[in-house]
Amino acid sequence: MALADAILACLTEHPMTGYELAKTFESSIGFFWKTDHQQIYRELSRLRDRGHIQGREVVQSGKPNKLVYTLTAEGRAAFRHWAARPSTPPSIKDDLLVRLYALDSVDIAPLRADLMARLEHHRDRYERFERILKKRFPQGTASPADMGKLLSLRLGLRHERMVTEWCEEAITALSDLTSAAAATSRSADQRERRGSGD
Repeated sequence: MALADAILACLTEHPMTGYELAKTFESSIGFFWKTDHQQIYRELSRLRDRGHIQGREVVQSGKPNKLVYTLTAEGRAAFRHWAARPSTPPSIKDDLLVRLYALDSVDIAPLRADLMARLEHHRDRYERFERILKKRFPQGTASPADMGKLLSLRLGLRHERMVTEWCEEAITALSDLTSAAAATSRSADQRERRGSGD
């Protein structure tokens, strides 16, 4: 998936300014497609050049004028063509998992600290998903037009809960390893002291 497809998906909902698109990415679609404001504005320019969107200037009093972007017929057709193609399961590239794979060759303290930070990150995201779900879908149901959004949010919520639980499990396992290593070291020290006292 390209950023252009994600922008077209946002514009299927209603016309938006670049700023509104950026906010939409921050609060919803950005949970599963990361980008920043500059990338969005660059892509909007490309989409206009391709004829997939058009910008309409809205005059504002006391503020700079703004451009509101709308899908064109060509843009809708391009989006429908993209949406009809088979999806590709995402690949995982996570340096934390690589470090865990080689656990016996790394220092556990910084790894545990990294896991603690990751835990907080996923707890925060879980709480954000929960707030969005309660606000947008208080009854737990959605109109046909919003069913995809509800399903995506539910997946996001489950994913964040699962990763949070895994982080807790990993932190406990590393703490147990550290405790066991400390106990083994104390036991070895005691044997050494007893041996030197004989």
